[in-house]
Amino acid sequence: MGGELKAILGTAATCVAQVLWALLLAPLVEGLVRKLTARIQSRQGPPIWQGYFDLLKLLGKEDLEAGEIPWLPRVAAFLSLGTLMFMACVLPLGAAPPLGTETDSILLVHLVTLAGLGALMAGFATGGTYSLIGSSREVMLMVLLEPLLAVAVIAGAVHRSSLAVAEAVRGGVYAAQGFPWSGLILLVVILLAFPAYVQRVPFDIAEAETEIMEGWLMECSGPTLALFKYSAMLKLVLYSALFVNLFVPWGEAGGGVGAWLFFWIKTGAVIALVAAAAAAHARYRADQAVRWFGMMLAAALFALWLAGLGC
Repeated sequence: MGGELKAILGTAATCVAQVLWALLLAPLVEGLVRKLTARIQSRQGPPIWQGYFDLLKLLGKEDLEAGEIPWLPRVAAFLSLGTLMFMACVLPLGAAPPLGTETDSILLVHLVTLAGLGALMAGFATGGTYSLIGSSREVMLMVLLEPLLAVAVIAGAVHRSSLAVAEAVRGGVYAAQGFPWSGLILLVVILLAFPAYVQRVPFDIAEAETEIMEGWLMECSGPTLALFKYSAMLKLVLYSALFVNLFVPWGEAGGGVGAWLFFWIKTGAVIALVAAAAAAHARYRADQAVRWFGMMLAAALFALWLAGLGC
């Protein structure tokens, strides 16, 4: 009994530590992304601590409720942030995931989908024109995007013959019997679609500040807006870590502090690549994004077929 209690407390402590690390890191990463974007565009840019300042400012403002269901955006904001915090307990973030053996890949796919439902709930609850347009675009993106990541996770589970997150996510796409053709195809697919997962240019068409005034976020304010902004920052960190786990798992075999640092260096490189792409590209139109992700979905399904054949 004492051993079981000790194991439970140890798992809980590891979960708390991993979530706190992700929460503390996310605003700093946002500040670094803004600074890098500004440098690429020959601007000075804000200080790297600007993400923390923005969140504190919004948390200190009044939460103005509007729309047909005024309380729903706040619930949606907590749902989005809470889902991402739970995802931080499931993913390997430079070490063995605290809940990696107790959770499976199907749950991870559901968490990714649930994290995006907040935008739909907030946009449709407020009922504003721009909010409804943004939510409609978010629905369109979810229908096309979520299957891509689901295919990548399932392909890893097929190769590993295990649904456990710790097995399927950690380079499972490359664990083919022969040359990992499916893994390479999925690498290209997810890499090309990745800015859309983290709501960055050129695929931030659901927010599109210069077009539909931040879309589904337009009617949000104060703490509710702060939670949604925090969720977007955390999503950038966690989804980049998921990409590293899926497609760049090498160099961490020894474990320890060195492996942990190397994992976050790789994650930082993915984030820098996203920032560079956003700084150098214009936003795609909605119809362009649909055609693009349609082609990506066809390629991902072909890769899943190859994974079923052991390739």
